[in-house]
Amino acid sequence: MVTIAEQPCYTLINTYDDTSEVPNEQQLKHDLEHGTIAVKIITLKKVIHLILQGEKYPGLLMTIIRFLLPTNDHTLKKLLLIFWEIVPKTTGDGKLLHEMILVCDAYRKDLQHPNEFIRGSTLRFLCKLKEPELLEPLMPSIRACLDYKHAYVRRNAVLAIYTIYKNFDQLIPDAPELILNYLEGEQDASCKRNAFMMLTHVDRERALDYLSTCIDQVHTFNDILQLVIVELVYKVCHSNPSERSRFIRCIYNLLSSGSLAVRYEAAGTLVTLSNAPSAIKAAAQCYVELIIKESDNNVKLIVLDRLIGLKNTSSTHEKILQELVMDILRVLSSPDLEVRRKTLSLVLQLSSTRNIEQVVMVMKKELTGTMEASSDSSDAKSYRQSLVKTLHSCSIKFPDMAATVVPLLLEFVSDDDNTAEDVLVFVREAIQRYSHLRPTVINKLMEVFGHTKNARLRLHTC
Repeated sequence: MVTIAEQPCYTLINTYDDTSEVPNEQQLKHDLEHGTIAVKIITLKKVIHLILQGEKYPGLLMTIIRFLLPTNDHTLKKLLLIFWEIVPKTTGDGKLLHEMILVCDAYRKDLQHPNEFIRGSTLRFLCKLKEPELLEPLMPSIRACLDYKHAYVRRNAVLAIYTIYKNFDQLIPDAPELILNYLEGEQDASCKRNAFMMLTHVDRERALDYLSTCIDQVHTFNDILQLVIVELVYKVCHSNPSERSRFIRCIYNLLSSGSLAVRYEAAGTLVTLSNAPSAIKAAAQCYVELIIKESDNNVKLIVLDRLIGLKNTSSTHEKILQELVMDILRVLSSPDLEVRRKTLSLVLQLSSTRNIEQVVMVMKKELTGTMEASSDSSDAKSYRQSLVKTLHSCSIKFPDMAATVVPLLLEFVSDDDNTAEDVLVFVREAIQRYSHLRPTVINKLMEVFGHTKNARLRLHTC
C-alpha cells in the first residue's frame, strides 16, 4: 500500500502560517456547514493545510461532499480540486472509500457543465488521479469533451485521455485511433499540438502516418505544433536512419518558419541528420539570421556558440562557414560588446586568403565608426580595442594585409586609452616583421606624435 509520504505531489501550496491553536473537527464542520462562501473558502484552505501537515479528519469527508461539492463558486471549486488530490481516497486495506462514489458523480456532472472553465479545470484534475476505479465511470464524459465547442476544454480532454491511457490503457484501449481521428478534424493549434504530442509518445507510427499526409503543409502550422514535429523527426531519424530521406525535406521547410524557436530547433536537427554541404550551409545561414533578428543578447550568444561548435566539428564544415563570413560579420551591428567580441573571434578563425580583404574592409569601416563623437562610451572604446586586436591578428596571419592595416591603426596612436597602447605594440612588431613598411610607419608616427597628450604614450612612441 502506498503511504501518504510516498504519494506523488503535483501542487505546491504555501505553508499555512497561523499561530492560533489547531481547530477541532467540530469547529471546521460548523464553518463548512453554516458559514458564508468567504468563510467556507477560508475553512477549506485550513483543512487542506492541516491535511498536508499530517492531520486526519475522516469525519469531514461527508460534510464537504454535502455542503461544498454542489457549489458553483469558482474559487471553492478550485480548492476542492486540490482537496480531492491530497485527501486519502482508500481505506487501510486499499479499497476505495464509498464516499468517493459521490465525488465521482459530482465530477461527472462537472464534465458536462456548460461553463468551459469548470469542464477544463476538472479535466486537468483528472490527469492527476491514480485510482482507475474513479476514472472508469467518467470515461464517456471525458470522450465527449473532445467535441466541445471551446478549445480550452478540448485540449485538456486530450491531455486527460493521454494521461489515463499512459497509466491505465485498459480504460480507453482505442485512445490512439480516437486521437488520430480527432487530430484530422481539429483546427485549433493548441489542441492539435496536444493531440500530436500524445501520438508521438504512445503510437509513433500513427503520428508518422499523419505527418506524411500533411508534410507539405507543415510550414503553415502554428509554431507550437512545428516544435513537436521537429522533435518527432529528430527521434525517428536517429532511431531509424532509413527514414531520413522521408522527413528531411520537412526540416528544410521549417528553416523558413515564422518562429525563431522553430528555426533554431530545425537547424540543430538538420545538422545532426545530414552532413551534406547544402544542409550545413542552410543551417548555418539560419543561425546567422537568428542572431541578427533576435533581440535577446543571451540568445545571440547561444546561437553563436552553435556556429562555433559547427565550425569545430570538421574541416569540411569550417570551409562551408568560410563562405558565410560576410554574413557573420553582419552580427557586428549588435550593440552588445560580448556578442561583438565572440563574433570577431569566430570571423578571425574563419578568415582565409579568399575573404581576408573583405573582412579587413568591414573591420576598417567598423573601426572608423567608433571614432565618431557619439561613440565615446566605455563599450565603444572596448569595441575599438577588440577591433584593433583582431586587425593585429589578421595582419600576422596574413602578412600581405599589413600594408593596409598599419596606416589605419596609426590613426589611433593619439587616443588617450588602452587602444593606443595596443596600436603601439602592434606597430613595434610591424616594424620588426615588415621592413618595407618602416619608412611609412616612421613618417606616420612623426605626424601623430605632436597630437599625443599622454606622456607614457609619448615615451613608448619614442
